[in-house]
Amino acid sequence: MDVEVEVTLQTAGSGALVIILIMAVVTLVTRWGGVFAMSFVPISRRTEQFISAMSGSVLVALLTPMAVNGDNGARLAFLATAVTMLLVKKPLPAITAGIVAVALFRHLA
Repeated sequence: MDVEVEVTLQTAGSGALVIILIMAVVTLVTRWGGVFAMSFVPISRRTEQFISAMSGSVLVALLTPMAVNGDNGARLAFLATAVTMLLVKKPLPAITAGIVAVALFRHLA
């Protein structure tokens, strides 16, 4: 027996603020939890390489579904992000390139 529960939150009025606050709390808890968990792990070269590789993996995991299911703007953003990541090997400039690419595409379309 499958039971589906749907929770809705109004995005008008204070609903958007509640959503933002919940996301902020979840972000802080996960960041602090990560720092706490990593305080028990000795940081070796191999651990540093793993942490560096994770940021790229998370970026790809977030963007791939949007590129597959999205419009041409999403695909262009994915392409710009991938190319920038390959060139500079840093996630923040890659994310910025993707955002700028999709913004320009949608503004000009």
